[in-house]
Amino acid sequence: MRNYFLPFIASAAALALLPAAYAQNPAPAPAAQGARAARQPAAPSPTKNLPFDPHDFSGIWNIHTPRGFSLSVAPPPPMTKWAEDRYALAKPGLGGSGRAAPLGNDPIMVCDPMGFPRIMFWNGYPLEIVQLHDRVLMFFDWFYTYRTIWTDGRALPADPDPRFYGTAVGKWDGDTFVVQSKGFDDRTWLDADGHPHTEDMTVEERYKRVDHDTIEFTMTVTDPKAYTKPWVSDKSTLTLGDNKTVMREDICVPSVEAKYKEEVRNPAGGAGKAK
Repeated sequence: MRNYFLPFIASAAALALLPAAYAQNPAPAPAAQGARAARQPAAPSPTKNLPFDPHDFSGIWNIHTPRGFSLSVAPPPPMTKWAEDRYALAKPGLGGSGRAAPLGNDPIMVCDPMGFPRIMFWNGYPLEIVQLHDRVLMFFDWFYTYRTIWTDGRALPADPDPRFYGTAVGKWDGDTFVVQSKGFDDRTWLDADGHPHTEDMTVEERYKRVDHDTIEFTMTVTDPKAYTKPWVSDKSTLTLGDNKTVMREDICVPSVEAKYKEEVRNPAGGAGKAK
């Protein structure tokens, strides 16, 4: 029997149980952490200091964010009344948040697209960047989808049709690749905690390749109808994958998702059916 979406099921199950896991397995004391780090130092990358073109982002990269699942460790800016009301209706099921509950109403749990910028904050899932003469393609392992950033000099449309991953244009400012995007479908969440946005949200991304193996990036979300000031992300990184890093087919399959949720609701029944 084919398991079309085992990575998603495993991740969803693990993330939903994060609070319990932390409670049962508390972090080691600082001294123990230090000793463990001393015994197992991180091996330096053999390619980190190789020559590189700062304007070439081609390759398969691993995403690393300080917190994961969100733009920043710090709380978001104060929300407007519209956003507060929308946020109150969100019932997260992933991410280990204090608001998280099994299943919840996270749109991705019914295989709706994750949307942008949320898809950029899932550590452990690779991202392939393909540069063409007139565009940059970001191809995401997670949800097996892609996003286009136009680099042919076109202006960002004044009122684009809403899309799950928006409409984006990019240009170089020295060695920094600056991306402006807008026109986002407001059914998506900004993070796993359910923070909302409107269709008027704009996002500015700034990417800089700082060595052969590393791209640093930040994002600024501006949405006056939802937040009283721009939401600036923490600095995150993309690290170049090695020759073992491959893009997988992490597709969300509705029928598999439905089976997973049924077994979460009724574990004994699910186990019985499996027999």
